[in-house]
Amino acid sequence: MSLQSFGFFGFLLVVAAVYLHLPRRAQSPFLLAASWLFYWLAMPSMLPVTIAIAALTYLCGRALEGPRKTAALRAGVAGLLAVLAFFKYNGAFAGLAGWQAVAMPLGISFYSFAAIAYLIDAARGDCEVEKDPVHCALFLNFFATVTQGPICRAGALLPQFRQEHRFDAGRTVRGLRLMALGLFKLVAVSDVLGVLVDQVFPHYRDYGGPLLILAAVAYTLQLYFNFSGYSEVARAVGLFLGLDLPENFRTPFFATNFSGFWSRWHISFSSWLQDYLFLPLAWADLSGPTRGRLARLPAEACVFTVFFLSGFWHGNTLPFVIWGLLQACYRLGEELLHRRLGKPKKKAPARVLWAKRAVVFALWCVSMVFFRVGSAPAAEALTTADAFGYLAGWCRGWSPARFAGELYSAVYTGFYANAIMVAGYYAFLLAALALALRLDARRAFRYKNKPSEVALAGEKHRWALYYLLVIFLLAGYILQSGGFGNAGFGMYAGF
Repeated sequence: MSLQSFGFFGFLLVVAAVYLHLPRRAQSPFLLAASWLFYWLAMPSMLPVTIAIAALTYLCGRALEGPRKTAALRAGVAGLLAVLAFFKYNGAFAGLAGWQAVAMPLGISFYSFAAIAYLIDAARGDCEVEKDPVHCALFLNFFATVTQGPICRAGALLPQFRQEHRFDAGRTVRGLRLMALGLFKLVAVSDVLGVLVDQVFPHYRDYGGPLLILAAVAYTLQLYFNFSGYSEVARAVGLFLGLDLPENFRTPFFATNFSGFWSRWHISFSSWLQDYLFLPLAWADLSGPTRGRLARLPAEACVFTVFFLSGFWHGNTLPFVIWGLLQACYRLGEELLHRRLGKPKKKAPARVLWAKRAVVFALWCVSMVFFRVGSAPAAEALTTADAFGYLAGWCRGWSPARFAGELYSAVYTGFYANAIMVAGYYAFLLAALALALRLDARRAFRYKNKPSEVALAGEKHRWALYYLLVIFLLAGYILQSGGFGNAGFGMYAGF
């Protein structure tokens, strides 16, 4: 039951209708039961693991109120990391001594990171220890965020569960705007882009450089619109139920450097890395007072470590490691350039800013080739060598006639097996992309990255825009591979 399926719409309607009419004391237990039902329908065998992680988090949190607070914190964080590491990396030992790989619970990284942040914040005094096990479990297992985030902070979300929630017309309208935009990104843009991407990447040897570059760009946009669309649907669900969830994306492709990019991309994860990994590394006292100062890791080493571990978190295979190393090189290279040439001017000519955005986007697309290979389905059997082979293929076959023929053949299968449908596919894709990118540009420049629903509401012809989003959405359901039966949980759900 994905967030863009008709089954989910029915589920959400029933949950909201019941939840908003229950007495305050019954709301959280009901929402937790609905969240566990949602998870059970998605991955029934792993629901006990999810409940166990919530129980571990609650017990360690309560232990923080006792005299052995430090021990409780260390035990909780170590236990959560151990469980996460087991499920993420036990597959590396498949085949050894008869070991069979154990499947990874859906979304385990997201709620494990939320649990770790909660324990650290509670130990620091940045949030209260949650005494209600229902609220603690709901914080980690809320159905809108459990599979793909955003990674919520306890200090922001837990107090909301203690409040009474009733139907609010203003919040519902905001939620409907976000829902329409998020589903448009998921169905009409990301899923339709996936038709081309999933054909080209496994068969990259058959195509020339222009189409390979196009497919790399298409995958970069596919992942962005999938993840940002999912995040906006999750926020919309929260608004319907009276809950405010954090934004996860703020037009990252309009950033002029990688520092700005990472402050806008997967914000809940990048801020988690900064608060719970980078800052502890940067302030760690390695050897005590030395010549009147504390010995600390160089900032460059901290940046490198954070991005390397980010790559390793996505997967323990070499493509993900290379992806993380590339991000580290991008950030460190940027810092070294700033030191040598000076910080960039705050107000540079437009052509300079657009050139910087183009460079950032191009380098990001190169790294996403490794990301796509690392996250490829097992049936595609892609390796690190294939990632380098894909990049090397960018130099071959630069013929306009060949490119036109490959564009046609890449989607000339199944539902699209005639010239009119192939033309319709590309026409629809170009129109949907143009609308999605224009909305992002308007949000970035006119609305200064205000929340998406605020930017939509500010448009002069907003009602025409709403109808257009719905039309694209319905057409996307028809055009995408899989149609109404799409059962995916988002491209990031596997992490």
